[in-house]
Amino acid sequence: MGELKWYVLRVVSGQEKKVKSYLETEIERSKLSEFIPQVLIPSEKVYEMRGGKKKVRERNFFPGYVLVSADLSNGEAYHAVNNIPGVIGFLGNNGTGNTKEPVALRQSEVNRILGKVDEIDEFEVKLETPFIKGESVKVMDGPFSGFTGNVEEIFEDKKKLNVMVKIFGRNTPVELSYMQVEKLE
Repeated sequence: MGELKWYVLRVVSGQEKKVKSYLETEIERSKLSEFIPQVLIPSEKVYEMRGGKKKVRERNFFPGYVLVSADLSNGEAYHAVNNIPGVIGFLGNNGTGNTKEPVALRQSEVNRILGKVDEIDEFEVKLETPFIKGESVKVMDGPFSGFTGNVEEIFEDKKKLNVMVKIFGRNTPVELSYMQVEKLE
């Protein structure tokens, strides 16, 4: 048996989960799990505010790509992966058929990608949609809920904003967390 290496599969963008599911089913059906032990879609969880509600969704780091840990010395494993619906081919494989060997990721690249996935799992979900100075926002939570104001200052490290809110006809600076405000469309 050869050694396991990580390869990048190019897939139809937006169909990464479907490809992963097909691939896992095919690996099980063909009893190739020792040659293809892991299929991974590098993604992160991000918060979004939608209609005043906090939503968590997964966002792919590399849309259109799926990582596969595989031993491709087994021709059957290579063909099983390549013939999945939605798979365009291996990254680095320019030829057709068996003429070109797919290029495996370097260990440092694998560590960086897997490290980023682990780091995000450990660190909670990261917040998407940072704000821009001067942008209008609506306060969704806290004592100023329902008020609108403009972003005066952004504290990226603390995930907080200084928002200038008009209270009783006077502009008042209010410090709010990213989760307490929503961008005005």
